[in-house]
Amino acid sequence: MHAMVLPGRGAPLVPQERPDPIPGPGEVRIRVSACGVCRTDLHVVDGELPDIRYPIIPGHEVVGRIEALGDGVDGLTPGMRVGVPWLGFTCGRCFYCRSHQENLCDHAQFTGYTRDGGFATHLVADARYCFPLGEDGEDTALAPLLCAGLIGWRSLVMAGEGKRLGIYGFGAAGHIVAQVARAQGRAVYAFTRGGDRDAQQLALSLGAEWAGASEDRPPVELDAAIIYAPVGPLVPLALRAVRKGGRVVCAGIHMSDIPSFPYDLLWGERQVMSVANLTRRDGFDFFKAAAAANVRTHTTVFPLDQANAALARLRDGRLVGAAVLRP
Repeated sequence: MHAMVLPGRGAPLVPQERPDPIPGPGEVRIRVSACGVCRTDLHVVDGELPDIRYPIIPGHEVVGRIEALGDGVDGLTPGMRVGVPWLGFTCGRCFYCRSHQENLCDHAQFTGYTRDGGFATHLVADARYCFPLGEDGEDTALAPLLCAGLIGWRSLVMAGEGKRLGIYGFGAAGHIVAQVARAQGRAVYAFTRGGDRDAQQLALSLGAEWAGASEDRPPVELDAAIIYAPVGPLVPLALRAVRKGGRVVCAGIHMSDIPSFPYDLLWGERQVMSVANLTRRDGFDFFKAAAAANVRTHTTVFPLDQANAALARLRDGRLVGAAVLRP
């Protein structure tokens, strides 16, 4: 197999040839056809997450076909197209797993972070955490749904049922969630870094009521806001934009420090919440909602060997929509 490997903190990915991995009990080997490039991959590459296992193959928005089955795998067959998300394993025994909160599992493993991911031609995945994708849709179009879509869905559910929704950071997750929110009859208000005209135009083309810079006040009070950009100073800005009783949902796995802000911004029973990982139920619910909303992803495709270039463009804010690697 061919892989783009992260050898250490802050280092560029390096191409590497390895033997094809062998699936163990309960696992499958997948030939990767597309893998999305997520902001969380940047956090891994830049060493912003704890306890990274080096060397590691990043990538957790994986679409591919099953090549081999380990012992004890049921319900999956060779040739089946599947998706592999961020959450790659849970123990099934801890308090959180037994309380239907597997996203908080004490012993979880994560694709592209604590187990090798999809910036490669092959990967081994826990069969329990593979989503059958069927045959509709292009591989590169489906890849961003495996994290930007799934985490976006979980954050949308946590935002509640309010009709006026703010989205801070209109990238991979934002442009997917906006489509689902519009299909649900919500009004979307998009906030972009530095008044990014391309991102604002994308938001408006997807039915947003308004698009502006992150520092701008929307024309109405919001019922809820979701923050996808990993920028702590956006929290008080979002609190300022939501009504009394409104929610601000922080959807990233990593965020810069949140600055101090006046209590008045929180008062009035406003809430600040975080999203941690996903559950398999999120996946099943989201794929149904995405199909009903006829979600279409906007992607820029890179060859696998240009993974560093894709990451650099994401880091610099030079992507509209989502980046996808294709082996």
